[in-house]
Amino acid sequence: MFFYMPVHVYSEPYCITRHADALARLGKRALIVTGASSAKRNGSLQDTVQALEEKGVTWCLFDQVEENPSTDTVMKARDFGLSEQADFVIGIGGGSPMDAAKAIALMMQHPAEDASYMEDKEKDSGRLPLALIPTTCGTGSEVTAVSVLTRKATSHKSSIPHRIFADLAFLDGRYLQMASPSILANTTMDTFAHLVESYINTASTLYVRAIIDQGLSLWRKNKDIVLRQRQATEEDFFTMLNASMCGGMAIAHTGTTVPHGLSYALTLKANMPHGKACGYFMKGYLDEASKEDRNHILSLAGFKDTDDFLAYYRATCGMETIATDILESSIQDVLKTPAKLAAVPYTMNESVLRRIVF
Repeated sequence: MFFYMPVHVYSEPYCITRHADALARLGKRALIVTGASSAKRNGSLQDTVQALEEKGVTWCLFDQVEENPSTDTVMKARDFGLSEQADFVIGIGGGSPMDAAKAIALMMQHPAEDASYMEDKEKDSGRLPLALIPTTCGTGSEVTAVSVLTRKATSHKSSIPHRIFADLAFLDGRYLQMASPSILANTTMDTFAHLVESYINTASTLYVRAIIDQGLSLWRKNKDIVLRQRQATEEDFFTMLNASMCGGMAIAHTGTTVPHGLSYALTLKANMPHGKACGYFMKGYLDEASKEDRNHILSLAGFKDTDDFLAYYRATCGMETIATDILESSIQDVLKTPAKLAAVPYTMNESVLRRIVF
């Protein structure tokens, strides 16, 4: 068995300012990568700037990362960071800014290369020093080596082949306090998908399943918050973040499977949030799994059966009617991705995919 998780994680209130020394050791000038506004609203950007300035580290800000970040945006940020003479990268936000920050750190290390470098698995994956600060509780990107990017020319969304782990991750549940109920619902559903897809996976191991079991137990504690049955405490937000990190640690070893592969068309063509799109196919994926695996997962997550899960999904994420052509596109996307099919530990072919989707 194999287990590798090289990211140094701090998880506590005010962890960025408390561990400013660790952040400052990454370099002398930081390129901070964020979306348009959330890092400013939730206090994470302010804390980061305070920690840097207290240690005499200068910084510049690229705040133009869009949802489902594109390779074009990565190159724009790369060029900006080089012009500002930044020597390390800090990504703040949900999966989009963190995934973009990984690719930006890669491309800044290779300043003479064009965007095709990101797609070449034979090329060196060296990168600038990198810190990641999650402000949503779904992707676990702070502890994965994955960078999922969109290619605008082809409307294609997938991981680049380079494995890019961060040096540091800072988890502070206070940043979730500004998240809307819909964001919490969609991102915690992404966490659930990561945990399920890592458990029902040919690459799952004893070590990975131990993390998944812990992640599902943590995830269960916050279902009533996502259902809006009670208000979250600061401790609850840390529980959400730590569940998300468990999911990230799991998929860092197994990769995702069919629900994620099916979700990309819904995200790009139906504008459905990523976690919600993954959850759309989760009942079908669980229904096809072995009874032992399905019951284990559902029990830890606090569901009686897959119909109970579906009721939770409808109550938290909502259930939209997706056009048949988009769903057909989802199926074809997965059929063209042998790695997704091979990761499933039960028979997976077009007939099974159709049962999951329809």
